[in-house]
Amino acid sequence: MGDDAEALAELGFQVTAFDISPTAIAWCCQRFPASKVHYQVADLFKPEPTWQRGFDFVLESRTIQSLPLNLRTATIQAIAHLVAPDGILLVIARSRNSEAEPGGLLNGPPWPLSDAELSQFQALGLTEVHREEFRDETHQIAQWLIEYRA
Repeated sequence: MGDDAEALAELGFQVTAFDISPTAIAWCCQRFPASKVHYQVADLFKPEPTWQRGFDFVLESRTIQSLPLNLRTATIQAIAHLVAPDGILLVIARSRNSEAEPGGLLNGPPWPLSDAELSQFQALGLTEVHREEFRDETHQIAQWLIEYRA
């Protein structure tokens, strides 16, 4: 809905925020008509060529966990390939302490991420430099904030 993108822009970042849904992008533009954020309709799995390794900072906030499990590897690969050399990837996601597949559709989305799923970022050349577990104040659900460096 644009809140994360707007917060980063207020901190001085030049922000590109995208979604596959034209409706979602139109909503962001309507919510923030004077925004400095470059809102764009785009497909994570078919990014603009200039986006490959093109961003110094990538925020992945709860996107992976919202997608079906069979799309996670492709999603992780697509996100990792956006991070520029020496860039930072910040991942915020619900966590699970088991490699067992989380419950069915009635129990999600979101489907929490496991260590094995997140280790794919390291297999793609990113280095984990910080991990913090926290619980959201409303639901007391375990979550991770993980920083990776390219």
